[in-house]
Amino acid sequence: MSKVEDLSRSVTVLDQARTVLIVVEMSQNSWLVAGMLPGIQRHPLKKLDPDPNALLNLIARWRSEAEASGITMDRVALAFEAGRDGFWLARWLEKRGVEAHVIHSTSVAVNREHRRAKTDRLDTAMLMRVFLGWLRGERGHCGMVAVPSLAEEDAKRPSRERENLVSEKTRIVNRMKGALARLGIRGFKPELRRAPKKLPDLRTPEGQPLPPNILEEIRRDMARLSMLRDQITTIEKARIAQLEQAPASGHNAMVVLLARVIGVGIETADMLVHEVLSRKLRDRRAVARYAGLTGSPDESGSKRREKGLAKAGNGRVRRGLIQLAWRFLRFQENSELSQWYQARAAQGARKTTMIVALARKLLIALWRLVTAGEIPTGVTLRPMK
Repeated sequence: MSKVEDLSRSVTVLDQARTVLIVVEMSQNSWLVAGMLPGIQRHPLKKLDPDPNALLNLIARWRSEAEASGITMDRVALAFEAGRDGFWLARWLEKRGVEAHVIHSTSVAVNREHRRAKTDRLDTAMLMRVFLGWLRGERGHCGMVAVPSLAEEDAKRPSRERENLVSEKTRIVNRMKGALARLGIRGFKPELRRAPKKLPDLRTPEGQPLPPNILEEIRRDMARLSMLRDQITTIEKARIAQLEQAPASGHNAMVVLLARVIGVGIETADMLVHEVLSRKLRDRRAVARYAGLTGSPDESGSKRREKGLAKAGNGRVRRGLIQLAWRFLRFQENSELSQWYQARAAQGARKTTMIVALARKLLIALWRLVTAGEIPTGVTLRPMK
């Protein structure tokens, strides 16, 4: 059985007398490095340029200073917050013998004062406290982010790029329709491939042709739209070709299995696999929590209320799942999940609330399908090709 990700605490026993602890507060222009060295009373603090080699040299120097007290340092543990720089530094340090961890930024508890002081120096002190608690194996201090390999990061790019291109395509179409609506022209569909040929024949309600500047602007937008369509098609064809060449290798087997579920397309299957289902999550609660589909109760004394979805997880997965849940009701109406939804809706439950609950149950069912081979009750699969 593969090892699951439980990054809420460290499972390695901490021998603080033989461990060099380092945290890095990273920004675009500089890195502030703080250390806690056994045998040295002071807690060193050093500001560096964003240079990994300078950081590695600083770690080696601090380790030598700690070993000068006569104790061999068996471990160097370093942590920094997840952010703009991604995970490359963690991978780079791991290859050079430094135990690197990436802290989930939202898992760190902060002072709730309205005007709390916030500086890089205070942030490094806070990170050191929560990192030390995490290393001791105590829950609740912070959570770590699983560091993906370069191949795992790269596998997410086609789905994310396609999503960005589709959003840009929608934005361009809406802009063209808005420009035409300001002239009183409605019903024209600029997203059609034949639309550029029909532009010269368009007339305003006054019987006038399109003004020259708007006409040229719409033509340029249509050219961009055509380029976006070609790029989207290229991504989709490349994905299909990859699946056909090696349908059983790596995560392709998961994508092929999910795509057999009627109502789940290749794009949705690819997104779900590379964003969430391929991760070694602990249990169904961790799966739902990663997608941000868990509740956020507000309970104190006699007060009991729900503030809605936590939305602390992967927003891309959450949006895709809610869209999939609506499609699932249409294409899998005889499944147990669809019947559960229809029964709750018939009792008067709000459909928008229940569709989120269905999305959560559907994600867990698909997770069990790709990890344990459990086919959800009543779900129809496409035949094997």
